[in-house]
Amino acid sequence: MQSTTDRHVLRVRGLTKKYPGVTALDGVDFDLLAGEVHVLFGENGAGKSTLISLLSGAQHSDGGTIEVDGVPATLPSVAAARELGISAVFQEFSLAPSMTVADNLSMGTEPGRLGVVDRSSVKRIAKERLAQFGFDISPSRLVESLSRAEQQMVEIAKAFRPELSVLILDEPTASLTDHEAGRLFSLVEQAKAQGIGIVYITHRMAEIARLADRVTVLRDGKLVGTVPGSTSQDELIGLMTGREVEDLYPALPPPGTDPSLQVTDLTTFDFSVRDVSFEVRAGEIVGFAGLMGSGKSSAARACFGLERLSAGSITIDGEELAGRNASRFMRAGVVYLPSDRKKEGLFLNRPMRESVTLPWLRRSSMSNGPLMRLGRERATAADIMTRMKLSPPDPERPAASYSGGNQQKGLLGRALLGDCKVYIFDEPSVGVDVGARVTIYEQMVDLARRGNAVVIVSSELPEILHLCHRAYVFSQGVIAGELANDELTEEAVLRHMMQWDDVDRVQATKGHPDVDKHHSTTSTTEGTA
Repeated sequence: MQSTTDRHVLRVRGLTKKYPGVTALDGVDFDLLAGEVHVLFGENGAGKSTLISLLSGAQHSDGGTIEVDGVPATLPSVAAARELGISAVFQEFSLAPSMTVADNLSMGTEPGRLGVVDRSSVKRIAKERLAQFGFDISPSRLVESLSRAEQQMVEIAKAFRPELSVLILDEPTASLTDHEAGRLFSLVEQAKAQGIGIVYITHRMAEIARLADRVTVLRDGKLVGTVPGSTSQDELIGLMTGREVEDLYPALPPPGTDPSLQVTDLTTFDFSVRDVSFEVRAGEIVGFAGLMGSGKSSAARACFGLERLSAGSITIDGEELAGRNASRFMRAGVVYLPSDRKKEGLFLNRPMRESVTLPWLRRSSMSNGPLMRLGRERATAADIMTRMKLSPPDPERPAASYSGGNQQKGLLGRALLGDCKVYIFDEPSVGVDVGARVTIYEQMVDLARRGNAVVIVSSELPEILHLCHRAYVFSQGVIAGELANDELTEEAVLRHMMQWDDVDRVQATKGHPDVDKHHSTTSTTEGTA
């Protein structure tokens, strides 16, 4: 892929940003051509988010220069950046939840006269903008009623302003289905054709291979280098981390033989999972693979009492728990890490200490009857944060102030405090850089080494292939195949994912007359889990 021109729409020289005790960005050079996709690549904390916050006017630099279309520019605010044609879509959305989609899309540019907003024009413009992108969302809906994926769509539509020359996309597919992501990629190609320069942040190698013209790699706030988008995955990982790819995945211990988790003929109330049976043994790591909406996440959540059941059995070390709530599963020794750490996992505006210790506060080490031992709690949180290599390991720092990788490591640290029997990790590496993944993978393998049963629900095929002794492949709400040892290959997993067409699904759902009625909802179940 090539840029449509050699004109620089953005040029940065020596950009620096300092916070108390840390230099987040250290003299970084960066440039963007009209009509190119330029990927920013690096571990969490490498400086990517800081760089785009400076380019979008969300923060101010402590040194360096910025040129927009060859003209020196200062970007004191997001509004000032937008006036110069720079729009950003961040992971943390900027929408007003209590306002409609139409009002959010027109905010700051409302049509009208003499201070009176033309409401019919607001709705018409919003409808045209959403239709332009193929987003099936009513302009009259309140943003707070939208799913995260729908909010992502509104953010993208909001960013595409008529005067746009620089578009910044920060992990834009993190909340999207494969179909929605495909639509986004088409929009990116359209923007390129219009001469818009695109700064794109992603951890997904497939997206880099598909979209990138160039890739700039950052590490510890410094520029490592800029390479062509065709650079191999192994080379990019080496530039980002200084590690070889083979070093990412720890060696697996021999699997155990005694079942810890046994599920028989499980069917959820909404039929997102139907008649599935599986088991996980002590000392074994089992993967749940499948496409979005396949049922893999619903099956995992059912094993923690988070899905309503219509049939089936769930036993932990022989104890029947089907139909029980999450607290009962926890008492039986099960712990679950949700796929959406911000929505279901963390208290973002509270100290990380509280997110780490909350489920275990009744333990004698952190409480004395009804009284908290705050000093003990802080020490416990600090110890597990150090073990998980959070940077910094400060229990009192708000969870929201940590990078995505550090947030995920904190969530995993909470699970490790439980000293449980069965650990269920739902998309454990979503939005997490390679360096943080190494720490997470090591801890999960160590759990199996110590005799625990581990379930990994993952859309990342390498995790299924390299971290699991066995894998169940889900498709259309059922288990399409079980793979182990030499059978656990990329080709076999993909074949089982794709093999179930509509005829197969109809045959599999005989005896469940309400499946078709409920089936249309399963595509969103796992996206919001």
